[in-house]
Amino acid sequence: MSKEPEEASEPKSEQVAVNRKAKFKYDILEKFEAGLALTGTEVKSLREHKVSLSDAYAMFRGSELYLINLDIAAYDHAGYVQHDPKRARKLLLHRRELNKLVGKVSQRGLTLIPLGVHFNSRGWAKVRLGLARGRQMFDKRAAIREREQKREIARQSRKYGAR
Repeated sequence: MSKEPEEASEPKSEQVAVNRKAKFKYDILEKFEAGLALTGTEVKSLREHKVSLSDAYAMFRGSELYLINLDIAAYDHAGYVQHDPKRARKLLLHRRELNKLVGKVSQRGLTLIPLGVHFNSRGWAKVRLGLARGRQMFDKRAAIREREQKREIARQSRKYGAR
């Protein structure tokens, strides 16, 4: 009996949180992946999926990049040693990536927002960042209209069958 070969090309990663409103509020121009500098209780809380990305954004302080307003809830089983849920967390990127981002974020209207948090195959906490430009209200309405049209087309094709 021969075993099926396992796919080594696709690493296993555990998705922890996704910023669902990011694609609605912003036009995502480019995506990056960065490591997170966390404490022990923060990692344990992340593994329990107790994180909120709703108001989070990345900002430069000096030459380093920090994730602001990422809310990682307090770990339930920790003793007196506990982390601050909304503290600024350092993002770990190579210097050339940071230099590239400094130039892009300095442009008017561009910001870095977290799109998701996950653990990679090695167990390291990673955050997916998006270089984004905020949408105006009419852009949001157009996105809603386009999404509803796609739903209607899909509904009709299911109803009458793809011929």
